[in-house]
Amino acid sequence: MTSAVVFAYHDVGVRCLKALISGGVDVRLVVTVADDPAEAQWFASVAAAAAAYEIPVIAPADANTAEVARVVRQARPDFIFSFYYRSMLGEELLKLASRGALNMHGSLLPRYRGRAPVNWAILRGEHETGATLHYMVARADAGDIVDQQAVPILQDDDAREVFSKVTVAAETVLARSLPGLIDGTAPRHAQAILPGEYFGRRRPEDGRIDWSRPALEIHNLVRAVAPPFPGAFTEVNGQQWSIHKTRVLSRKGAPRRHAQLVGDRGHCYVECCDGGILQLLAATDTQPLDLAALSVRLQQKPVSFS
Repeated sequence: MTSAVVFAYHDVGVRCLKALISGGVDVRLVVTVADDPAEAQWFASVAAAAAAYEIPVIAPADANTAEVARVVRQARPDFIFSFYYRSMLGEELLKLASRGALNMHGSLLPRYRGRAPVNWAILRGEHETGATLHYMVARADAGDIVDQQAVPILQDDDAREVFSKVTVAAETVLARSLPGLIDGTAPRHAQAILPGEYFGRRRPEDGRIDWSRPALEIHNLVRAVAPPFPGAFTEVNGQQWSIHKTRVLSRKGAPRRHAQLVGDRGHCYVECCDGGILQLLAATDTQPLDLAALSVRLQQKPVSFS
């Protein structure tokens, strides 16, 4: 029986772990990440999934240590898999898989290598992304590609919705690639490393809205970081608001020097600098905003974003 050690976290980790088990792979060890009590746990637990199958689980602070290597070596894996594990695996670990080490990445490589690929793809206005199964090498997300599956990004999809699609794509790719990996017939295609396609970690402060940008760019930021991610934010009359959901309207106004928040018939709109109009659909200050009541106030006194 083909054996594996799995490094995994998040929904992709759970679904791909189950795909391996369903495909007859002997998963001898799962390495995961300890949950952060300060982080909202909106995703499934790899540790719980592994425990349900009575698979040994460890959650080291650092995977690239001699002790982790010792435990992995004892498992004698044919393959090592990484499914949304939160750090890169070093070359010493990769060498412990006799038949190769593979990663599932949440984009259509070679596009969007690196961190937060779903969020970056939405932020940059892409109409599709996907999941790619590839071999791991010392350079991030740069190894030979085995298979990939595209999914659409609709104009109003937020990051959680797209991530759910990518999770299904990841499970699909792994399930159909697994027989070829096991019998040695799976393809390997070298990937071209495209300049400008490596992206770094996103920080909460990256969610600040620049109201000088076009309406569609602002909308893309809002949905790219919408909850459960840290969210887009701005200041209104000295108070911080989190903007959770917007929509770009088909009608346009005249270009203007400053974006302006206005009210009309119970709805709130931002008239953007490029003439685009955003409808504000969900926002909070210290609690969810009553947008209908806010609309009435804005009809008397619109707010300008300088």
